[in-house]
Formats: sequence, structure tokens, C-alpha cells
Amino acid sequence: MARLRVVDNSEIGKRAMAEGKPPKCIHVYNKQSVGMIGDKVLVAIKGQKKKGILVGCKQFQKPKIPKFDSNNLVLIDDNGTPLGTRIHVPIPTILRTILKEKTQAKGADYTKLLGIASRFV
Repeated sequence: MARLRVVDNSEIGKRAMAEGKPPKCIHVYNKQSVGMIGDKVLVAIKGQKKKGILVGCKQFQKPKIPKFDSNNLVLIDDNGTPLGTRIHVPIPTILRTILKEKTQAKGADYTKLLGIASRFV
């Protein structure tokens, strides 16, 4: 169970990070079960199960995808709408193409996550 860092301003995310109890990854929704940028994950946060999108990873990435100092997460609800209204850290520009492909394939609208981002790397 990897520890993640909530980078949006959702209420549950702010409280968990302030108390020093970051969310932990329970499940990754892909075939490899290893989370990469743009993957949907199930996390345990404050005794609840929430879904989120990984927007930054520490592990070695493919070319043209930046490597981050922490595993960053944006919390979403079941239909892909972000729980917060702002993202505090820069997110990679490659996330635009990754999320647009997943939006067309899955039917959920992940492009709202790009709308609340303030900076891109």
C-alpha cells in the first residue's frame, strides 16, 4: 500500500494531510496493477474509500513524462468529477492526451480535472 499526497483542495484531502495521515492506495484500475500517471486508483482516506487519479509518480517514467518527488493524487467521485476546485502543484502536459483517451473509452468525464489545474509542466 503506497502512501499518496493529495494535491487538490478537497475537504477530506486537506484534513487527512493536516493530521499527518496520508491516503494509502488499495487498488489500481489497470491490467499491470502498477500505478502510472493518469491511472485511476482506489484509496483509503480517513476511514473511507475514495477514487482518485494519479497526476505525479516517483518511479521512473517513460520519455517526455516528468518524474516527481512524491506520488500525487487528485480525488474524484464515481463519474470523474474532481472533489476539489483547485490543484496546487504543476501537472504534466502529457496528462491531457492520456485523460482524453480514457474519457472517450470509459464514458466518464476526466477532462474537468484539466480545467481546475493552474500549472502544467
